[in-house]
Amino acid sequence: MGVDVPGLVAVVVFYVFILVIGIWGSKKSKKVEKTCADSKSEVTIVGGRNINALVGVFTMTATWVGGGYIMGTAEAVYTPTQGLIWAIGPPAYVINLFLGGLFFAKPMRSKRYVTMLDPFQNRYGNVFTATLLLPALVSDILWVACILAALGGTMSVILGLSSAISIVISAAVSIIYTFLGGLYSVAYTDIIQLCFIFVSLWLCIPFLLLSPAVTDITPTAHLNQSSGHAWLGELELADAGKWADDVLLLALGGLAYQALYQRILSAASSAQAQITCFAAAGTIFIMGIPSVVIGVVAASADWNQTRYGLPPPFERGDAGKILPLALQNLTPTWVSVLGVGSVAAAVMSSMDSVLLSSASMFTQNIYKTTLRKQASQRELQWVIRLSVLLVGLAGTGLAFGDDSVFSLWILSGDLVYCIIFPQLVCVLHCRCANTYGAMSGYVVGLLLRLMSGEPVLRIPPILLYPGWREENGVIKQYFPYRTLAMLSSVISVAAVSWLVELGFSKQLIPQSWDLLRVFEEKIETEGEEIPGSLFKCHPNRELHLSHSFLNHLIFRTISARPSLTCLCFFFL
Repeated sequence: MGVDVPGLVAVVVFYVFILVIGIWGSKKSKKVEKTCADSKSEVTIVGGRNINALVGVFTMTATWVGGGYIMGTAEAVYTPTQGLIWAIGPPAYVINLFLGGLFFAKPMRSKRYVTMLDPFQNRYGNVFTATLLLPALVSDILWVACILAALGGTMSVILGLSSAISIVISAAVSIIYTFLGGLYSVAYTDIIQLCFIFVSLWLCIPFLLLSPAVTDITPTAHLNQSSGHAWLGELELADAGKWADDVLLLALGGLAYQALYQRILSAASSAQAQITCFAAAGTIFIMGIPSVVIGVVAASADWNQTRYGLPPPFERGDAGKILPLALQNLTPTWVSVLGVGSVAAAVMSSMDSVLLSSASMFTQNIYKTTLRKQASQRELQWVIRLSVLLVGLAGTGLAFGDDSVFSLWILSGDLVYCIIFPQLVCVLHCRCANTYGAMSGYVVGLLLRLMSGEPVLRIPPILLYPGWREENGVIKQYFPYRTLAMLSSVISVAAVSWLVELGFSKQLIPQSWDLLRVFEEKIETEGEEIPGSLFKCHPNRELHLSHSFLNHLIFRTISARPSLTCLCFFFL
């Protein structure tokens, strides 16, 4: 297939337009820096906390509506072994944003945090916070890879353009305007991108439904001419654990992404942050409907009447590209080009958010507080830009490795669900949580997740849960093992924190064993008896690195090689 020149020109024009909007947003960011009381780095990260409600809803929605959301939903509906019931993205993200608005937006915004890691830094100190950056960073890089892989597959199918070239060009555009303008560039380009996604995808629907190859889309229609299942799909009792695990992973794991809190913390008030979450929940669900329809149409189509022919896409291993294949074979050329544009817009709307979120956490919670405490605002801005570049390059490299967008989409939320989400719940809503409990929860969540294996990465499981199966030589777990790891981590944080505090308060553990100085002796007030315990937990006090030999050793190492440490955090 040759390159579709008119379609390629249309996509290039769209990219140039987005780049111009991003550059305009960077100029607005510089104007805000001159008038805003916040530092320049905070203007870059949270927009000076001056993002209005409408822009907030647009950018919140655009962050979640990425290539993985659009193509992953269509893939799930189309795939014979899944169907509509496995298209968990839209309902899971609705739950995610409602929970975020109810339980997380107010405590985060009211305390004027800059990143998601700030509450950890305030309570547990710099060293433990640094350990949380790694799973967050890995998850963000996988997310970037997921959405770029979605775009590469789309452009290669419809435009005949090399997947590698598509990925590189799209990544470059997102990196450039995020590099220049921070949150303002991201937010204003999100508005344009979301509008384009909405209009173009909905415009494709009538043409798909009226295609001669699509005659019956009722739930009883056979799927892909090769299976007796309907596109509604089936959820057998043996698969219920895996289904629940995937839903909870997206619904709860999504609450541990910096990209979410970047929007919450950029709101003018706590109330506005909550309203933004609730409004975005509705718009995200609406944005998922076209992908569901495309999956249904593709599952019901007679592919023998199209240029694609038989066997159908699933039997050729092309289920991950079903959205662009449906647009290419079931709609006119100009309509399919609009579909490419919608996927490109979705990719950039999510990618820029992920790039900025990782860069923000590294700069605010590692570089500024540990590596270079005396860094100037200009230096911090350049660290953000360099971080954007490094995360973008890492995600771009991984985008060439996996064809299943749905798999990468799920995998990207795995680490944050099992490790960061339990910690976030405890640090915000468990007053007794302390560093000892947090460390135990981190280890428990990580070990349980690793020992459960990962089929996508070909990691064999050590723990075999009830219901496991061997499929094509690969062991797959159908027990909700991720949720088990998450709950075990939460219980571990709370239980160990309470037991350690009890041990020190009852003098069952010598005070000299408090290496992290989480507890200290209460000062007896004159003429009064000390109420309660002899020691008090100080959850809101920042712990200094020199409080223990281990922390002091780490501090010496970081101080001696700050630049080396900076690079290590990204290439790990």
